[in-house]
Amino acid sequence: MGYDNRSVSELSRKLNAADIPTLISLAANHDLSVGVQFALASQCEAAILPVREAAVQHKVDFLDASDVMNLVSDFAGCTPQAQLKALETRAELGKLREEEYARIEQESKRKAEEDVRIQRNGLKMLDPEQAKTLTHEERVEVYKRSLTAMGLSEDGPMTPEQKELVQQMYRTMVLGEPGPAKPQ
Repeated sequence: MGYDNRSVSELSRKLNAADIPTLISLAANHDLSVGVQFALASQCEAAILPVREAAVQHKVDFLDASDVMNLVSDFAGCTPQAQLKALETRAELGKLREEEYARIEQESKRKAEEDVRIQRNGLKMLDPEQAKTLTHEERVEVYKRSLTAMGLSEDGPMTPEQKELVQQMYRTMVLGEPGPAKPQ
């Protein structure tokens, strides 16, 4: 809402370093995020490390934290040393953000590969000969994934019919017992 360098100057007179934890707690509110960034930047060097730590702890978005560092580096009310430290911290936040995104991407890829493997094992269970090649752990994985897909949990609330279904699924999928006879 019209924040500029004058806003940072005014905030620097009205706030102090003791306000930084409160400001960080408000940073997650998207309606307040721009104002919070300006308020944090008004505290110059005192805000740099707390904002960096808040970003690492996911209390502040990496991009929002980088914006705070940009504002500190551009605010004439901050010392040249604080401005330089803000630029260095912004670069560090960029690297941390890239590492975080790479980790998330790797985790997503690993989960997708795991899903494909479990689905493949589920298909093997349809063929009695291929089902024999599955380990007990693989059968349990398919069983648990099937329960999750149905919105059920072994230790969650169930109707008597659901309990019977889950027990039958366990016997056929995990123990390899034949299913109930199909009506003719």
